[in-house]
Amino acid sequence: MAVSRRRLLALGAGAAAGGFWTAGCGSQRSLGDADEITLWTWDRSVSDELVARAETKGIPGADGFRLSRTNIGGHFNTKVRTALAGKSLVPDIIGINSDVATYFPHQDVFVDLNDFGAAELKSRYLDWKWNECITPEGRMIAFPMDTGPTGLFYRTDLLKQAGITTDPKELAARAPDWDGFIALGKELRKSRERAVICPNIRHVWSIRLGQLASKFMTEDGRYVGDRDELREAFELAYRIGRDGLSAGAPEGSTDLYGVVTSGRQPVGIGAVWWGSAFPESAAPKTEGEWRVTDPPGGAGNVGGSFLAITKYSKNPEAAYRFITWLQSPENQVKAFTEMSLFPSSPRSFTRPEMREPRPFYGGQRTIEVFGPSARQVKTVYRSPYDRVIDPVFAAELANVEAGKNVDTAWRDAQATVERELTREGAI
Repeated sequence: MAVSRRRLLALGAGAAAGGFWTAGCGSQRSLGDADEITLWTWDRSVSDELVARAETKGIPGADGFRLSRTNIGGHFNTKVRTALAGKSLVPDIIGINSDVATYFPHQDVFVDLNDFGAAELKSRYLDWKWNECITPEGRMIAFPMDTGPTGLFYRTDLLKQAGITTDPKELAARAPDWDGFIALGKELRKSRERAVICPNIRHVWSIRLGQLASKFMTEDGRYVGDRDELREAFELAYRIGRDGLSAGAPEGSTDLYGVVTSGRQPVGIGAVWWGSAFPESAAPKTEGEWRVTDPPGGAGNVGGSFLAITKYSKNPEAAYRFITWLQSPENQVKAFTEMSLFPSSPRSFTRPEMREPRPFYGGQRTIEVFGPSARQVKTVYRSPYDRVIDPVFAAELANVEAGKNVDTAWRDAQATVERELTREGAI
């Protein structure tokens, strides 16, 4: 299956990005007063303290401009796409989640940050994260925010009960790969009968995918989601479920928290934000018992976001001043200490605030795990079509966990992907 780069960037129907540019013909007008730079984000995506400073004291380096931020609820993408389709009351700046490639076919809707000299800042940020902002045509349509490097989280009290080492280096050496991780899970079940190592097998797929050097499409438009490497990842997820090491908790359910708070999941591979969202938030009484070490299978990334300036911005230079100030290495540290958003700038890693012992993790300096993990993430090409491919595999893995034959599920996933890519005009 193949689609040329020219075809990819010229999809007039907007299929690769969900068709949201096909509607609307309003007059082009940005949102907010003449002295306001407007920003749309979702909750806990940027530092509230830094944003408040720009709202009340003005944007550093952009005299006469202040920020006006709006937090959009659960339908953020829909709100953004509706505004862009209408071409009216569009904010100056929008947040973009890890699906930044969705916007590549319509790169002209955004300011090319290269026009403001963004390339001069590249050395401050992780190469792989920076490259995710660049379209196939070389336009930089967004600026790096946080990242999601992965680690192996574990509860020392429960591992001690199972007679398993709790030393980070020793545990990492015991489970250097996924087979070792499965063996660790089986050992845990000897002392904790219902112990699991993941909330569901879709989670395994997501983590493993974040460790690979390529996903579903190549830069020249070839579909490679049927290769052996992905088949092995699919079967890895199945094996973990087959061996009873998955909790089978549905995505989005409270059961995801329950397996952590109950102690049923003593170990788990997750992005840095997983620790904040689950153990730290859902199981505060376990403070001091958790540790983190290198993940089985190598470094990987799950999640992370970006900021983009729309072409409707009333003053793109002031907007650029804001996003580069907000995402400076120093201010990324602030976002981490405020809400655990892990920096995309390695310059942040050496700051004293990042190296503070973490009480929840028994005084461990977790930056010593997540810093190297972030540096070792592979540069991966993300396609605008990932948004239609990814859910297909996730759905079939949910079917596998419900009892569907894994070989049938793999074949059905490939057939569905082919059908979806045909409908999108990719093949």
